[in-house]
Amino acid sequence: MPIELRHLRTIEAVLQYGSIVAASQRLHLSQSALSHQIRGLENEFGIKVFAYGNGRPQLTPAGERLYALAREVLPALRRTQDELRRLASGRGGRLRIAVECHTCFDWLTPAMDRFRSLWPEVEMDIVSGFQQDPLQLLRQSQADLAILSAPESAGPELEIHHLFGYEVVGLVNPRHALAERDFLEPADFLEETVITYPVEERRLDLFREFLLPAGVQPWRRRQAELTVIILQLVASGQGMAALPTWTVGNYGDRGYVRALPLGPKGLWQTLRAASLTGHGELPYLQSFLDELRASAQGELRGIRPLPPVGGAQ
Repeated sequence: MPIELRHLRTIEAVLQYGSIVAASQRLHLSQSALSHQIRGLENEFGIKVFAYGNGRPQLTPAGERLYALAREVLPALRRTQDELRRLASGRGGRLRIAVECHTCFDWLTPAMDRFRSLWPEVEMDIVSGFQQDPLQLLRQSQADLAILSAPESAGPELEIHHLFGYEVVGLVNPRHALAERDFLEPADFLEETVITYPVEERRLDLFREFLLPAGVQPWRRRQAELTVIILQLVASGQGMAALPTWTVGNYGDRGYVRALPLGPKGLWQTLRAASLTGHGELPYLQSFLDELRASAQGELRGIRPLPPVGGAQ
């Protein structure tokens, strides 16, 4: 029995939704049918795809290889399918994007470029600059999609779409006394200068999820508009910071900064997008959300896939 697309889709779905039961519901197949697919593949090649313990299924080495193939083949297949549908339907539309995420522009722009090649009739634009309240722009019909780094309370008029999980890491100069720690604790920030973007504390993962719940307020907060400036200040010993892993790049690879988990399990957050209720069903918007997820999985460090849940929250 050769490896078929249905096998790759099954492996992807089990990982994405956390179990064969959940995957079968999303794929509209019976649990026994999915289990039979996996067993057939295992019997054909004399391997095990998943290891089952506590919690979510884990990939075996053979499963990792199959999942790597799925990540290579399925996004390309979906993009081709999107292009064929576009060519057949001639649909166009408008997609104005508001961004409440300082660190998203570097990977958002290439994803937009790839999307344009598939949906050239869709008019795309980024609402100028960083947006403190992107959901209000949606409500006022000044934007069609918002990228959110902070949790937002959305009414029934809005849909929230989960994009991917990302890890926020603490950053210190390699010569800092904390640089050799296995992970950082909230108290480690107490007597430090913390370098952040110029936004409210509730919009910063470090404060909202890590420091404030522990009752910790750093000695000093210094603000910088650009990610590269934050990294430069940390590298020169001017303070500590916390950023998504994907932003660290060469600064970490070349030893300019040391990235450390926040807490023993790390600090994981969810990047979301929002649209007006009902707009999430538009084919081109669904395609763009899929492109964002695929781009992140293929290009960004420190992320993990999440179920692409849509619905008013």
